[in-house]
Amino acid sequence: MHDFFRPTIQQMTPYAPGEQPGGGKLIKLNTNENPYPPSPKVVAAITHAAQRLERYPDPIGSAFCQRAGEVLGVDPDSILCGNGSDDILTIVTRAFVGEGDVLRMPTPSYILYRTLAQIQGAEVEEVPFADDFSLTEQFSAPTDRLKLCFLPNPNSPSGTVLKPQEIEQLADQLPCPLLVDEAYADFAEFNCLELVARNPKIMVSRTLSKSYGLAGLRFGFLVAAPELISTLRQVKDSYNCDALSLAGATAAIDDQDWLTENRKKVLATRAHMVESLRLLGFSVLDSHANFVWCTHSQPVQPLYEALKRDGVLVRYMKYAGWGEGLRISVGTDSQIDACLTMLKMHLGM
Repeated sequence: MHDFFRPTIQQMTPYAPGEQPGGGKLIKLNTNENPYPPSPKVVAAITHAAQRLERYPDPIGSAFCQRAGEVLGVDPDSILCGNGSDDILTIVTRAFVGEGDVLRMPTPSYILYRTLAQIQGAEVEEVPFADDFSLTEQFSAPTDRLKLCFLPNPNSPSGTVLKPQEIEQLADQLPCPLLVDEAYADFAEFNCLELVARNPKIMVSRTLSKSYGLAGLRFGFLVAAPELISTLRQVKDSYNCDALSLAGATAAIDDQDWLTENRKKVLATRAHMVESLRLLGFSVLDSHANFVWCTHSQPVQPLYEALKRDGVLVRYMKYAGWGEGLRISVGTDSQIDACLTMLKMHLGM
């Protein structure tokens, strides 16, 4: 039966998400989830929406677009709703990248970009970051078949950022649209939303999975020029967001007080993590996300495996040319203290 699939699909290496255990008492610091439950207003909105499940949802999520536009200071017609930001990335790739085209991405970064291009039968051009996680001139170099660039900002796994003015310069030089993936932008000091109005080639994707504590709800959105959004809506599934996710997402983005308080807690714990990990001998990049990337003079895979045996899940990653490291999500203070205690023990300190 395998032979019935397109050759491109047969040859793909599937995207591997972080481990999602089925049960047991685990400290889960491997998939960058928010450690705190979402706003109570989200639960109330979902409960109310559940009383009308016999009806189809609004296909474009008008209520969310209106409220998000007010909160973020953008035109509601410049917003596209998606079933998580992965759905947004899929829609954009479908719309701009065809067979034989080129999709460009930095590396190391979010490897789903590569998978999305491969599904389209496109070529993936991976441009290595410089040692300080800046981008070289190669990233903005024009080529004939280049149709789309993805740029995660903040980046994963590094947690590093490029400043908006740097990104605007990149977009000016590129011959194609540039999607700035801002999955973690609420934990950074700045974002690129204002660039959308200044350069129609710039698109910004967001998710509610991280900063709003809604990883289980699956909701993301894109901010782009209204003429782009109008065409992208032709590409999406007819009802790509269900009634419960639309209701929950609208309530979440409406509760900015909750977001402010949650952000404060996450950033305080992140600062504690960075300081403590450095005292344990780790090299830790300054993070602008809800995770930290750390390397050590000794191999870290045994540390990852030891933590897992102890019931603490972190993400072990290894990249060609970059070596290995641990990406540790920001948890609650007690979760992080437990993780640090175990690391100290396994390091023999």
